[in-house]
Amino acid sequence: MRYAYFPGCSYHGTGKEYESSTQAVAKKLGMELVTIPDWSCCGATAAHGKSHLLNVALPARSLAIAEGMGIGQVTTGCAACYQQLAHANKRMVENGEIRDKVNKVTGKEYKGTLKVKSLVEAIGTVDPEAVKAQVVKPLTGLKVAAYYGCLLVRPPEVTGFDDPENPMFMDNMMKLAGAEALDWAHKTECCGASLGVSNLDIAVKMINKILKAAVEAGADCMVVACPFCHLNLDWHQKSVNKQLGTSYDMPVFYFTELLGLAMGISPDELGLKTHFTDTQKVLSLVG
Repeated sequence: MRYAYFPGCSYHGTGKEYESSTQAVAKKLGMELVTIPDWSCCGATAAHGKSHLLNVALPARSLAIAEGMGIGQVTTGCAACYQQLAHANKRMVENGEIRDKVNKVTGKEYKGTLKVKSLVEAIGTVDPEAVKAQVVKPLTGLKVAAYYGCLLVRPPEVTGFDDPENPMFMDNMMKLAGAEALDWAHKTECCGASLGVSNLDIAVKMINKILKAAVEAGADCMVVACPFCHLNLDWHQKSVNKQLGTSYDMPVFYFTELLGLAMGISPDELGLKTHFTDTQKVLSLVG
C-alpha cells in the first residue's frame, strides 16, 4: 500500500506524537507514506471564512503536486486537513469552472484523478488479519472511547467512508488491538476546534460535555484522529477543571498510539511522554 502523504502543519508541533506514531504503525503494516514535496497549508481552519476560491485553491495545490507523483491516492492524519483535501477534490472533479479557475490561480494543473483518504480509512481498510498479526501486546481490559469529532465523517457526500452518526472505523481498530471499544453518545460532537484559541469559554463548555460523556461511559481513555481535537481534549482539560470545578484526568491518545502500543512499539517512539494529561495510568493498565 503506497500513499502520497500530506502531513499537515502540526506534524512537527502540537501533533508530533501523531506523526511519530503514524510512521511507526505504517511501517509495521507495510504502508509506504511518501510525503508530498513542497506541500503547503490546506487552509484549515480559517480559509473557508475568507474566500471560497482560497478554500479550494490551497488544498488543490497540494493535490496537483500529489497527482504528479503517480501514486493515485492521498492520505492525511488530521481530520481538518482531510476535510479540506476531500472537499477540494470533490469540487475540482465535479465543477470544471472551479477547476479551471483554481488551476490558473495555483499555476498547477489538477486533473482530478486522486482518491483522498483519511488515515483512519487508510489503516482501517487494511486486512484485519494483517493488523492482528502485528498485535503482540493486546490492550486487554482497556476501555476506550473513540472520538471522531465533527469533520472526519461529515458531510457524508464528501467523506463517505463511515457512518456519519455512529462511525466504527476507530472502534474496530481498537478491538483488533485487544481493547474494549465503548458505545457512547458523543463520538461525533464538536470539540470547539479553533474556539479553544479564540473563545475558550465556549470551547470549555463543549469539551466538558464530551469528557463527561466519556467518563460516564466508563472510559479509561479516549482516542482521536485530529491534532486539534487532541489539543482541546488533552491540553484544555485543565481549562475545564479550572473554570467548571471538575477534576478530569482522562488520557487522550491518537488512535495510532494505541495501535502502536499493541504492536509492541515503545512509548518513547510513539511520543506518549509528551502528552499534557499523564498517560502513565493507561500504560500501567496494559503493562
